[in-house]
Amino acid sequence: MNSQAASGHIWLILFFLTSSAKGNLETPSFQPGILYRYRYSLDVQLDYVSRLSLRGSWMRAEALVQVHLLWRNHAGEQLLQIQIHDLKVHHDSEHEKSQNVTRDPYTEIVLGREDTAELKLPVFLHWNNGKVEGIYGDGGGKPLTLDLKRGLISLFQFQPHSGTATEEDVSGSCQVTYVVSKDSIVKTKDLHSCTMLKFGFTSVNKIFGVLWQPTSKSFYSVQGSLIQSVLSEESHTVSSTLKSSIGTKILSRQQLELVSSSMPGPAETLGQSLQEALADIPEKPKPISIISEPIKKICLRCPSLKTYLKTLGKRRMKMDVSKVSTTWQFHRFIQMLRDAKKRDVLQLLRKAPEKMVPFFIDAAVAAQSAASLAALSEFLDFSNKGQVPLLEQFLYAAAFSPRPSKELLRLVLDKLNGKELDPAIWETGIIVIGSLVGKLCRMKLCGLQEVGLGMETVLRSLRDTREKSEMIIYLLSLRNALLPETIPTLLHYAEEGSGMVSGTAVAALQRFSSQHITSEVKKAMRRVFHQKNRNYEKVSRLAAAEILLDNEPLPMDITNILLATRELEREMSTFLRSKIQNSLHSQHHPAAKAMKEILKDPQINNYNYLSKAGSSSSFSRPLAATDDMLSAFSLELLFTDSGFLRKSVSGFKLLSHGHQLQAAQVSIEAQGLESVLGESTTDGEEEQELMAGMSAIFFDVQLRPIIFFQGYTDLMAKVLLSSGGPTSVVKGTVLLMDHEQVIPIQSGLQTVVKLQGALGLDISANIDVNLWEQESRTSIKTRGGLAIDFTAEIDAPFFQASVKSQTEAEASINFDTAVRFAGNPVLMCLQLNEKQLPYREIFTVSKSSMNQSITVRKGRRGTIAGRELPLHRANSEMCKILLTEAMEQ
Repeated sequence: MNSQAASGHIWLILFFLTSSAKGNLETPSFQPGILYRYRYSLDVQLDYVSRLSLRGSWMRAEALVQVHLLWRNHAGEQLLQIQIHDLKVHHDSEHEKSQNVTRDPYTEIVLGREDTAELKLPVFLHWNNGKVEGIYGDGGGKPLTLDLKRGLISLFQFQPHSGTATEEDVSGSCQVTYVVSKDSIVKTKDLHSCTMLKFGFTSVNKIFGVLWQPTSKSFYSVQGSLIQSVLSEESHTVSSTLKSSIGTKILSRQQLELVSSSMPGPAETLGQSLQEALADIPEKPKPISIISEPIKKICLRCPSLKTYLKTLGKRRMKMDVSKVSTTWQFHRFIQMLRDAKKRDVLQLLRKAPEKMVPFFIDAAVAAQSAASLAALSEFLDFSNKGQVPLLEQFLYAAAFSPRPSKELLRLVLDKLNGKELDPAIWETGIIVIGSLVGKLCRMKLCGLQEVGLGMETVLRSLRDTREKSEMIIYLLSLRNALLPETIPTLLHYAEEGSGMVSGTAVAALQRFSSQHITSEVKKAMRRVFHQKNRNYEKVSRLAAAEILLDNEPLPMDITNILLATRELEREMSTFLRSKIQNSLHSQHHPAAKAMKEILKDPQINNYNYLSKAGSSSSFSRPLAATDDMLSAFSLELLFTDSGFLRKSVSGFKLLSHGHQLQAAQVSIEAQGLESVLGESTTDGEEEQELMAGMSAIFFDVQLRPIIFFQGYTDLMAKVLLSSGGPTSVVKGTVLLMDHEQVIPIQSGLQTVVKLQGALGLDISANIDVNLWEQESRTSIKTRGGLAIDFTAEIDAPFFQASVKSQTEAEASINFDTAVRFAGNPVLMCLQLNEKQLPYREIFTVSKSSMNQSITVRKGRRGTIAGRELPLHRANSEMCKILLTEAMEQ
């Protein structure tokens, strides 16, 4: 940092070399009638995590600290007066050097009269054998000034023997470990263990949160019973979980060195209690907590909603939600709405142009303020059929909320209760209840009355209904909730439910982690897969087999599933073998090692068992990998033995620092297509009603399924009347990252860290069935604009600094399927295309003091080239055939 910092590190090395023998020190104490003078220095640096040419901010404060004893008793308790004098502050002016400014690179800051007076006010320390029992002082003044004094006093807290203790200081109530040697103490504070006043928030999905890596060590040199010097070093690295280059590093260093202890001080007060000694002090000090209190900074220059409303009619906003410019506007509106009053939010919703209202609904839900939710409650009318699109927009915004509140769940429950609702809104609402309940439970708020009411509503309605379509909706809600206590209910419907009801229940069980897949769950899945009690659809059986293989599988289960492939229909067997082979190629799959051992048996691994050739397949492959994240794409295709697509599942998964997220999963399911062409089913299942539909999961939230057509009459109507337009799956702006954290530093300064990331998402799907040409085409188009805003700020009475990182990108992915079922075998071509991805990063450093304010900004941009992702060899060959035929025509 500078030459003084370097000398401090050399001092540390010498400290360790001279500290060897462990033991206890003398009881620490100050002597009466002596004025102790310490030189105090404080260094703070705020910088970026990544190595950039843009430097952060550095500040140094120096002062003289006077300590003298006012009162003591025979038990070792003392009352000390501590007072700061001659404070000087310097800050880094390196930017001036780059502009050829010829002066000292470290500029001294002249404090104002008010700050100087506050800092000079004494503080009184109740000290007991090295432990801070309490502090007293003037309760007025700036909180930040008081925090600096708390940070100074925290240096006087230590214990003279080795061991672990829980201590209160400026950081909170923390676990501290001491290693005591001859004339020296090493104090290590576990900052993760610190508890303080609750402040801030974070996203439920840890993958959208931050990584906080703090360290704190203090080194004491003691001679006899007197502190000779203290060196305290602390660092905090805070970064985005998904991308560690988005973040900050905070370094804080305090040093206290004894200058003199010979000057005469005030006389000691004898024979009185602590309270009597405090009463004799002219300043009449009051008790003050040593723990720092989070200070919420009010933004005076931020735009207000009230000001925006004055120009609402004059503004024209381009509302393409997939554009990053719209996503940045979303960020700004969230901040405005969090500070707005209910009447202003309500006016915004009522007077905004029709096309902008969905955008404002998304922002109002993301704001999570009492005023915004109250305005939404008054604006939305769930009995109004004309508001159906807006109601669905609200419900999905609630489901995607990164940190929902009990008030949001209560609003959804109230709006769904006892009303004649549009069927689509009712279905969406029930599914959203599950998402909100699950997130609140992961926030450790499962005991809330609203959570209990939400789960009771879903479970009671599930028990009471006899309609299969309703059962599926309630089961999808349980799938979103992902509560272990609902597993018995899911097992019941997995075994007793018919058709898609059973498949939905088994699919819900697939989402649970291995710790919840107990022996009872595995027994039920064996009964489903091996059809012990009755026949099940192949989709349910295959999902049951996956649960057995993916969750600490027993060799018996692997063997029985492999042996069962000779009894299964061709396509079902092919799919299962493909699934097993894909698992073998994965280093981390729980069954991979056991499978390899079992396949050494020639009675299982032979041509007779493993040679059935069908079109079904299952595979996964990584898309991109960084130091922080792995993204993977998976595709599963299940055909009927007649060659028709039964089910396809495509998914994108993110894995980062032990956390994983189903970013997207789209399932397209079709049944009964054989009957359209006059063919009978050959796969052992009963003839099923003609149907095609889609189900999607985005960011771990199950959406309401979409039915393309159901029944022959519906199919013909949509084929004849189809406009060829796509069906919107989800369209809106989602707040993914929402994190605010106050980090109290040992020095008494506070750092406020904020991370906000939003994604504008536009996903549409289209299915086109041409019965005359015997062709079908499906297309899923996904466009999105991502904007991430990271800020870290340090605020002191004499110095303010911040580092800011803004990252943005626009992405577009198309997933197209073409099927020709005129011949045998059926030809199917899958194409996954990533369009070129433009991105930009902007880095800003701001610093201000009493006499100047400076902002430096740098940026970089680029474009990642588009690409078509290769899937598997058989798919490439079929695509070539279809492309050749199309060119010949």
